[in-house]
Amino acid sequence: MSEHWTAQQIPDQTGRVAVVTGASSGLGLVTARELARAGATVIMACRNLEKGERAARQVAGGVLERLDLAELDSVRAFAERFAANHARLDLLINNAGVMAPPRRVSADGFESQLATNHLGHFALTGRLLASLLAAPEPRVVTLSSTAHRIGRIDFDDLQGERRYQPWRAYGQSKLANLMFCFELQRRASAAGTALRSMAAHPGYAATNLQFAGPAHFYERAFMAVSNRVFAQSAEMGALPTLYAATVRDLPGGTFVGPDGFREQRGHPRVVAAAARAGDEGAWLRLWDVSETLTGVRYEFSPRS
Repeated sequence: MSEHWTAQQIPDQTGRVAVVTGASSGLGLVTARELARAGATVIMACRNLEKGERAARQVAGGVLERLDLAELDSVRAFAERFAANHARLDLLINNAGVMAPPRRVSADGFESQLATNHLGHFALTGRLLASLLAAPEPRVVTLSSTAHRIGRIDFDDLQGERRYQPWRAYGQSKLANLMFCFELQRRASAAGTALRSMAAHPGYAATNLQFAGPAHFYERAFMAVSNRVFAQSAEMGALPTLYAATVRDLPGGTFVGPDGFREQRGHPRVVAAAARAGDEGAWLRLWDVSETLTGVRYEFSPRS
């Protein structure tokens, strides 16, 4: 592939059905827009329907659906609606996320970052698995972050009940995203399916994520300045996701990020995860915990 891959190189997506979570703004909106431009039917899964309606006007043929990843009932209802209206799902982009808010608890009693960034996407992918396996070449792309490098999966205090630090919890959730990607690929391959599980991160991209979470004024002020000085655009930040979603010869388990200094900006390339993201024992433990917390179990069957 070209060293300077751009969205203009996305292969024809005509006939493919894609779901993009968090598609009302930022990276998700750019991802949805570019997939639709390439011919895909794009379901824009958004928590805020008012924002989603404004975003859908920018996506040719975009279909807006409500999805709140922090509510397992909303995840179940979305998956049921999808299955009732679509024969298969070719591409699932697990994009939505929250970053470093004060400790909050979801409707299901989970710490909000773990709930939205990891558990909601774990449940969504599991509930859409039959639709994915009905596609000839299904892919799941899960968004992580360079913040996975500061993450630790604290199985003894997964919900931050004893000690909560917003950025550590964010790093934990982004590390969980990578471990989920890798374990999903391992299970999909072991079952003989065609599913490819990918991960991507945007580097440092200027979106509203930096302002929607952090509670302290000084954090938001710092980010306002750094967004202008250091960050790349959402259009550039979405390229690793689009690369992972559409480049034909990428193997399952690939992690894509920017090619610039410290992977903060640039064009997409295959990157390496932090060493602890390769702990297969932690993959299995996290998977078991995620099944228990969400009540969602994955049923693989080989593609005929």
